[in-house]
Amino acid sequence: MIRERTHVDLDKLIQDRIRDVADYPKPGVVFKDITPLLADHVAFAGVVDSIVNHHGRGTVDKIVGIEARGFILAAPVAYHFGAGFVPVRKKGKLPSRAYEETYDLEYGTETIEMHVDAFGPGERVLIVDDVLATGGTARAAAELVRRAGGEVVGISVLMELSFLHGRDRLGNLDVHSLVTV
Repeated sequence: MIRERTHVDLDKLIQDRIRDVADYPKPGVVFKDITPLLADHVAFAGVVDSIVNHHGRGTVDKIVGIEARGFILAAPVAYHFGAGFVPVRKKGKLPSRAYEETYDLEYGTETIEMHVDAFGPGERVLIVDDVLATGGTARAAAELVRRAGGEVVGISVLMELSFLHGRDRLGNLDVHSLVTV
């Protein structure tokens, strides 16, 4: 039996699989819950494939995933690239010597860390996260990559919250977002 291929509107599929949760984690914040997207094989695979296709295989050496939802997206992207995976974690979660960077969130401040030996000199690094909001997390991750000796070749996110102007805080970094709201 021959199966007919059907075209999937990835943008619509992604938007349909992200649910808004009001007043989480604080009153006034609308949290973008990606768990329905992750539970949908077609949507999840489409996100991973889209990130890989945008950058092209052979263009990166390491993928950085930002805690915690960025890990979920970054690990399969690293696998498809044939690249290593480097976690960026909240302060105090890494077992070895780490660089740290503090930044502002839309509802507070946070500090993230990355091991000092995460990269060899000049390794090409793609940063992957779920949401680009104010740009603070992505900017801090890019700074950590630079301090550890890597070269940031781009940032890929599932969703960009354009009304928060996070892209403006990232200078000339190549920012790729699958969905912009």
